[in-house]
Amino acid sequence: MKGWIKLLLDIAMGAVIPILILNNLTRLLGAPIAYVIAALVPVAYVLADTFLISRRFNAITTYVALTAIMNGVLAFWFVDGWRYALKDTAGLIVAVALFFGSLAIGRPMFQFFIAQVLQPDTPKKNSAWRALIAKPEVRRGLIAATALVGAMNAALGVANFLLNLNIVTAPFGTDTFNGQVAEVNAITRVAFALASFVTFAVAFYLAYRALFQVLPSEEGKSQFESEFWDLVRIWEQQADAQTAGAAAE
Repeated sequence: MKGWIKLLLDIAMGAVIPILILNNLTRLLGAPIAYVIAALVPVAYVLADTFLISRRFNAITTYVALTAIMNGVLAFWFVDGWRYALKDTAGLIVAVALFFGSLAIGRPMFQFFIAQVLQPDTPKKNSAWRALIAKPEVRRGLIAATALVGAMNAALGVANFLLNLNIVTAPFGTDTFNGQVAEVNAITRVAFALASFVTFAVAFYLAYRALFQVLPSEEGKSQFESEFWDLVRIWEQQADAQTAGAAAE
């Protein structure tokens, strides 16, 4: 699926359609039913994308799918007030725990994001990739990128909780409640998506900069003109030569 089509689908299924349901079907279906349907639309889309469309199974898609399932279950927890604010923030709380938890166990979450882009999909590439991310300079970059994304999720979590706490004040099951939920969604689905895009762009920059600080350059080329795995191969050859030279001495 082309990137721009996927982006449009993400926006439509994650924001536009749920908001339209809340604003236009609440009186027709009743507030509780309209709320549940609106909450389940993005859940169903994420699961369909993971298991039927993209069919990519890795650490990241597993996390996304499990978060979607959690949100689907929480959709049936009919609460309001601070409990609703907490429920709507649950996904961000899980993200904070995941990113900072990965730092605590010494496996920065962002290494999985980079791996999905670079695709170390053969035993030789995987071995080289593990050696590369073990370098102190690369680990520092991955740790910084992971901490940045974790901090972003924490900030968005606080903002999301406060927005819901101050805007979604009506009792659950009323037309007003659904309208207030739609109002918050209209803010967060756009603002949070932009914040995530910018933060991930910076995080990828930090991670790539750390990788290319370790890797050599091909003669007559800048690093950005070379294929990543060609640079890794040269890096391995240089490391082997240095090891052989040290052994000979």
